[in-house]
Amino acid sequence: MLSTVVFVALLGLGAAQLRGRETPVNPSYPEITSCPELYGLQLYPHPLSCNQFYKCENSTLTLETCENGLLFDGKGAVHNYCNYNWGVDCEGREADLAPIARGICEYSFGIYSNGPCETYYTKCAYGEPADYPCTPGLAYDERIHGCNWPDLLEYCNPEDVVGFKCPAYTEPGSLAAQFEPFPRYPSGDCGRYIVCVEGYPRLVGCGDYTVFDDATLTCQDPEYVPACANYFK
Repeated sequence: MLSTVVFVALLGLGAAQLRGRETPVNPSYPEITSCPELYGLQLYPHPLSCNQFYKCENSTLTLETCENGLLFDGKGAVHNYCNYNWGVDCEGREADLAPIARGICEYSFGIYSNGPCETYYTKCAYGEPADYPCTPGLAYDERIHGCNWPDLLEYCNPEDVVGFKCPAYTEPGSLAAQFEPFPRYPSGDCGRYIVCVEGYPRLVGCGDYTVFDDATLTCQDPEYVPACANYFK
């Protein structure tokens, strides 16, 4: 009983300290001093801090703090019900986003790029970096925090990423011309082909366990493309 009383007091003290900094209270998020539900798991935003939240698990109340670089949104897509700070709308609640380092892992949790046209990205967890490749033909786009077509990126040469230069014009009557305004070409990979979009190459996957047939420039079942019959085996 004593520990519960102390915990509730600490919750109130934390909110009071934040109010002392004249942080406005969002009436949409009340302060939680006891769990409204007796059973199950419930999560509640902290009334003032976007870095913290209340967690009720079978009527046990705890005050949780997101890891550095993360903020609470209740979805838990990254770690402990918190998400990357750029993906969270704090709706007026205070967010502490002080970086912890100057290296690639600016925050303990985050996603970063080493350059404007990299085909991989670095994901940091607990301050430890790990590299992840983009899908072949894509490059990391910091604006969307994910991989994107290289022709949509500034300072990125799609030809270098895809390894193909689109012809200046498509020969009339050719097989590729049948797919205008987006002519397509073989990529040398049974599972992918190249589409030219406004003169820039994009590497596209066939998907659905199909392979690319150079003879028709379409995706087919492997049994109909002898050269790629064993692609998925």
